[in-house]
Amino acid sequence: MSGPDDVRTSLTAAAALLAPAHRAVTERVLHAFDRPEAYVHDHADRLADRGIDEAVPNLAWIALIDALADHRRLAEFDWKEGSQEVRSQLNGLDSRPSVDPWVLVEEKEMLLPTDEFLNACGRHYRDVGAALVVLDIESDCYPVVCLRAARVPELTAHAKRAGFNAWALGL
Repeated sequence: MSGPDDVRTSLTAAAALLAPAHRAVTERVLHAFDRPEAYVHDHADRLADRGIDEAVPNLAWIALIDALADHRRLAEFDWKEGSQEVRSQLNGLDSRPSVDPWVLVEEKEMLLPTDEFLNACGRHYRDVGAALVVLDIESDCYPVVCLRAARVPELTAHAKRAGFNAWALGL
């Protein structure tokens, strides 16, 4: 079982891994972890969109997701998101691979339901050395980050030590 210091360290490591050039992401996660009531107050409008109006156990994880999205390091998809919107948001990530995985996507894949399409995207991203990873918030959405495929085990280990789930798409 991880203690508070282990959780804090793991959240910090995950933030640094996913947004190495954006110290503000780590600072926001630590604000939510260290001072949850103040974080809820400071980010009330954003949290209201998620139905959060008080400190919740996964607040620092939510803070990570929101901060990554603000820095174009995460795309969040509804469970019924269209493939064109998924593609558009993934292409908008600053962390997208330099080699375009979309040349590998077949036309029939564009017709898949969201979860199946995201898994197909994950397979194609892997083909170019990248990975798409869901940072699970136990909701009907998919917060997705992109990173080098070789870094996925490190990210999933940080998430697990912090008490959260993260998994690579397309495996």
